[in-house]
Amino acid sequence: MSKKIKSRSIKNTLKESFWMAIDSIRKNKLRSSLTLLGISIGVFSVIGVMTAIRTLESSVASGLNVFATNTFVIQKFPSISFGDSRKKHRKRKNIDFTQYKKLKDRAKLPILVSVAEGTSVRNVKYRDKIIKKSVELFGGDDGTIRSYNTFISDGRNFIDEDIHFAKNVCILGMDVVDRLFPFEDPLNKEIKINGLNYLVIGITERQGEAFGTSKDNFMAIPISTFLNKFSDKRTTLSITVESASEESFEKTRDEAIGLMRSIRKVQPGQENDFEIITNTEMIEQFSGFTNGIKLFALLVSIIALVVAGIGIMNIMLVSVTERIKEIGIRKAIGATKKDILTQFLMEAIFLSEFGGVVGIIMGIGGGNIVALLFNIPAVIPLDWALIGLIVCSVIGIGFGIYPAWRAAELDPIESLRFE
Repeated sequence: MSKKIKSRSIKNTLKESFWMAIDSIRKNKLRSSLTLLGISIGVFSVIGVMTAIRTLESSVASGLNVFATNTFVIQKFPSISFGDSRKKHRKRKNIDFTQYKKLKDRAKLPILVSVAEGTSVRNVKYRDKIIKKSVELFGGDDGTIRSYNTFISDGRNFIDEDIHFAKNVCILGMDVVDRLFPFEDPLNKEIKINGLNYLVIGITERQGEAFGTSKDNFMAIPISTFLNKFSDKRTTLSITVESASEESFEKTRDEAIGLMRSIRKVQPGQENDFEIITNTEMIEQFSGFTNGIKLFALLVSIIALVVAGIGIMNIMLVSVTERIKEIGIRKAIGATKKDILTQFLMEAIFLSEFGGVVGIIMGIGGGNIVALLFNIPAVIPLDWALIGLIVCSVIGIGFGIYPAWRAAELDPIESLRFE
């Protein structure tokens, strides 16, 4: 029975302290608002950045997952590089068509060895229709469409004859079909690319968007045709290799690396002069890049929250000074040190938590602007929202404990005499 009474007493004390804290904050709106603003900005900075990054990361798996299952890409440059690293990679030899053919002929484990290289073109025409915006144009072979994670929906794929004779044929993505052939079948029609006619032999399935960019805004032509008409001294090819299964992926990759080192005459002991890119590595590189941004945002937020915490301590000390007589009256009618401590600590925590909630709402809203810009699903980072609330509680308790303790230690008689 006594436990129930004690529990009810604690509950009533907390409830009374809460409403007294609300009343005190309401009476000092400007001062409380400025303190809340400091907390809100600190929480907003970290939640906003974390939400934006989480939003991007949530679409990375699909957005960067540009290769088919169990595939990797051999290319001259890494997927992400900066500064001096970029200069070093630029000195490497280009990957050319001969190297691709040698790898395809010698490799035993892959079920697919494909090649691709791309550029962008404008003013693609069909009769009186024209696409003035940029369209991605890539050269490839019969496996390139598969390596881009799409399929032929109508017509046919490239065949050896198209590659061998460098025929002027093309396969269209659905964006190009929609613009040039809104009311007719594009198959066996001729379009103009850079003034030359290309026969449409196939169209691909619609893929949708990634990072706010359409994945259907492309045209494919035979790699030999591409090299004849669109290559220059900077052209370097990307070779896609697909293993038979996940179990044979590592062996297939090792075989491809060994063959490429031999084909490109890389000496034993020297590092590879080419890159092996996988979906996992691309995602890891992206995550490594965003981790730096997260750390910076966290440091800025910690500084902002500490400053806001100092603001809370300041406002609570002022509040204690202003309410000395009130504290004396409360003690005189039976309030204990614990009651006074709870009241002022509750006020500090409420200031922090309310500011934190405002900052979280602003941060989630601000961070999801990225989702709006890139047309990707919005994200609510519940873990970081919870962390934000916990941090705000720690700030409220840490910076509110001294003013609360000082209020609790006031002598009731001296307090009643205070003017």
